[in-house]
Amino acid sequence: MKNTGFTLLEVMIAVAILGISLTSLFGSQSSSVALAAETRFNIQAPLLAQMKLAKLHSDEAAITDSGNFGDEFKGFKWELTVEEALFEGSTTLEQLNGTLQHLILVVSWGDDLYSYQLDSYRRSEQ
Repeated sequence: MKNTGFTLLEVMIAVAILGISLTSLFGSQSSSVALAAETRFNIQAPLLAQMKLAKLHSDEAAITDSGNFGDEFKGFKWELTVEEALFEGSTTLEQLNGTLQHLILVVSWGDDLYSYQLDSYRRSEQ
């Protein structure tokens, strides 16, 4: 009678190959999910920053503030820093001192895992 079954060694080798293959597969899947999240942020953050900055430029006065973008963009937060724009080293640009505000808008997502900064200038309300 001929023995046609698999030996224990053959089964163990097959299980080891399967384990290595699945580990690689799950690793690449995890990496692609992380890249998809980063891509989502890299697409939405600049658009949200531009939208917020357009609203700030249309307002009468800009003040240092922070907030979120509501339920439509869960997890996205913004922080605005307003400071006087100072130009040093150029006599031509120094004439602008006191007439411009430097707006620094930072959009972040995922417990500040990702952040995007947008700088802008506008005339001071004096």
